[in-house]
Amino acid sequence: MSKNPWDRSPLEVLRAGPEFDLASFDPSSTPGWSDDKDDGTERMAEQGARLADLQEMLFAEGRSGGTRSVLLVLQGMDTAGKGGIVRHVVGMVDPQGVDHASFGKPTKEELAHHYLWRIRKALPAPGRLGVFDRSHYEDVLVVRVENLVPPDVWGGRYDEINDFEAELVASGTSVVKVALMVSPDEQRARLRERLERPDKHWKYNPADLDVRAKWPAYREAYQAVLDRTSTEIAPWYVVPADRKWYARMAVTELLVDAFERLGLRWPLADFDVDAEMARLDAS
Repeated sequence: MSKNPWDRSPLEVLRAGPEFDLASFDPSSTPGWSDDKDDGTERMAEQGARLADLQEMLFAEGRSGGTRSVLLVLQGMDTAGKGGIVRHVVGMVDPQGVDHASFGKPTKEELAHHYLWRIRKALPAPGRLGVFDRSHYEDVLVVRVENLVPPDVWGGRYDEINDFEAELVASGTSVVKVALMVSPDEQRARLRERLERPDKHWKYNPADLDVRAKWPAYREAYQAVLDRTSTEIAPWYVVPADRKWYARMAVTELLVDAFERLGLRWPLADFDVDAEMARLDAS
């Protein structure tokens, strides 16, 4: 596949702008893509190879004194495919250059600190691709819906998160925020599969149905996140997740773009290459 087959750039069609309405969003759609699954799989493989090269360049830059990094933030309801993105998209790059963190229910130690404390501890080191499977946004999603803190507490976190992300970008971290949106019907099918297959039972959590029962409240919370924290510095990209192949391809494209914007180059040798070649030949 030599030419770009996208009808419109995924950066354009997936970005959550000021008028974005989650209630009218179709999780089974394929925005910007009119080709089929096979073409999407081919495109992802092609871009995956590009992503692997770019990630290696960033890793080499970090090993050579560079300070830049990339952070992929994944949010979504249960079964939305966050784990699949980690396995199938991030899995295409060299794992030694990846810092992965999964944020579940806070521990007692984490609860004793500011909610961003555990997030800051997990930020990617220079030269690395960081991946947050859930993130600081749990503190304006789960915390809000489950009434874990008063509204005036979580209500003040949107601006605080914006400031935090602006600080990250200023320090050299490119932030790619992806909201994976699955439909209620597709989630039901995926949960049913987990119940029907013994090899999937380990992935099933009875609490998932409790969360599912609060779908309208979570949709409202996600809309607030998109309204309040999709900024010029760190915009949200809302990815339809009913079609796994599309979601994975789209996230691959978003990451490739983030890496390409860095203008990466291979670090120059800090030694005399010709002299070392001569020493090698004489050895």
